[in-house]
Amino acid sequence: MTTAEDSADTSTCSPHAVRTPRTTLDGDVVLAPETRRIFDEAIGAMRHHKTIYSDWGFGSVDPTGRNMILNFYGLPGTGKTLAAEALAGTLGLPYIHLGIAELESKFVGETAKNISAAFNTAAMEGALLFFDEADTLLGARLSSVTQGIDNEINAMRSTLLIELERFEGVAVFATNFARNYDNAFVSRIRYHIEFKLPDLEGRKQLWSKMLVPGVPLEEDRETLIERCATESEGFSGREIRNVLRTAFPRAIHDNVQKPCVQWTHLESAIADVRTARRNVGRNLHAEDGRKSSAEAGRRMLGF
Repeated sequence: MTTAEDSADTSTCSPHAVRTPRTTLDGDVVLAPETRRIFDEAIGAMRHHKTIYSDWGFGSVDPTGRNMILNFYGLPGTGKTLAAEALAGTLGLPYIHLGIAELESKFVGETAKNISAAFNTAAMEGALLFFDEADTLLGARLSSVTQGIDNEINAMRSTLLIELERFEGVAVFATNFARNYDNAFVSRIRYHIEFKLPDLEGRKQLWSKMLVPGVPLEEDRETLIERCATESEGFSGREIRNVLRTAFPRAIHDNVQKPCVQWTHLESAIADVRTARRNVGRNLHAEDGRKSSAEAGRRMLGF
């Protein structure tokens, strides 16, 4: 949050925010077949942009098609943030990861300026621009303005629309609440890519990837992976990782001298994640999914 002392320079998206991707889609991300197909189409569209827009002349009827805007939507923990970085890695681009903290400000007009600064930095650096928790940004503009903060929300969203129109790079939005998007933003996004919970085959791939070869196992590795994949139905990739974060220290606690991960460690950790799911937090499909775009905008602006 910007303070009064540093309000003279509120651009939070400095060149220091530009990062080098550590991952790629092929090497680091487990995607459902349909999700991967859409990714491949989007990547192909970017790589063959000159052919389509210049050689074929499509640019004469689509002058604003110089950019690529994507939206990743789905339940928490399904890999949206990881996929954004991996997409940048696959394209050979640096990337800028922006959350609410990097954009919000209590000072009138400063959040809109921070958004413009982010696009300017991405353009100068040739970076993929990634906006997390994008429903806060892309919610509907307010038709009934009742207080000053409502004007600020509308200004913020209008600025984003303008920047998207003139941006010539790659921008990715990610959200758990895609239904909160304003239609004006929806129509400017070229690919909407859904991230679903992994099916059995996807869970096998995730367990195989995360149960790294250096982990000492009491049972056959493939047998454990099969068993874990079956027992973790409905889990996201993040929840599978949390199972292992819990199971590994548990195995060491049981035998510090010669630790070895057993099925019982994994089984109890899976049960713990299910219990936490049931008893902790709120239902994302119900109450949170109905939050208003005005409330989200006010929260972003610090009110």
